[in-house]
Amino acid sequence: MKIDILTLFPDMFNGFITESIIKRAIENKHVEVNFINFRDYTNDPHGKVDDTPYGGGAGMVLACQPIFDCVKAIRTAESKVILLTPSGVPYKQKMAYDLSKEKHLIIICGHYEGFDDRIETLADYLISIGDYVLTGGEVPAMVLADSIIRLIPGVINESSHLNDSFNENYLLDYPTFTKPAEYEGLKVPEVLISGDHQKINEWRYQESVKRTKERRPDLLK
Repeated sequence: MKIDILTLFPDMFNGFITESIIKRAIENKHVEVNFINFRDYTNDPHGKVDDTPYGGGAGMVLACQPIFDCVKAIRTAESKVILLTPSGVPYKQKMAYDLSKEKHLIIICGHYEGFDDRIETLADYLISIGDYVLTGGEVPAMVLADSIIRLIPGVINESSHLNDSFNENYLLDYPTFTKPAEYEGLKVPEVLISGDHQKINEWRYQESVKRTKERRPDLLK
């Protein structure tokens, strides 16, 4: 897979691609990640990529020309373009699975007050990572890329993500524990050290249901 991230601040991603699982995925050639500064595509002699909004209002709005020209330069028949915006559809685990099957993703990071609305015509997906507003799309782009890359075959053990929260059963993940069996008076549930795998699986399912009811009852709907 190839992921191209369009951003005015490519240096924000330095740590993202040089640590842990993402670093290994790149080194093992499971994924190629590029950062493209769309300021390089502006026709403005001063490098300007934004302007004041028509109709007045606070802040500056990203203009069409640099982003349109940037996307046109790198888009192919296999590309899917994602525009990160608070007005997009909420990001879900199923979307991560679907996007992990694509060959080329282009992720556009916004900044300032927002986009010229005509930029939406470039996008195959309008995505929001939550009901809040950030200073730019760089952090959401990392969220998307991380959630997608870990699902690419060979990046992590498949069983590690099949039991994730938000998979097809819509339940949160069950509690997990490691050694020691007791720490500061807190004990690991007896069933987990019983060796009875059928009872362990039943316990894990019931705990998933319980945790989902308590913390995310909306998922059960």
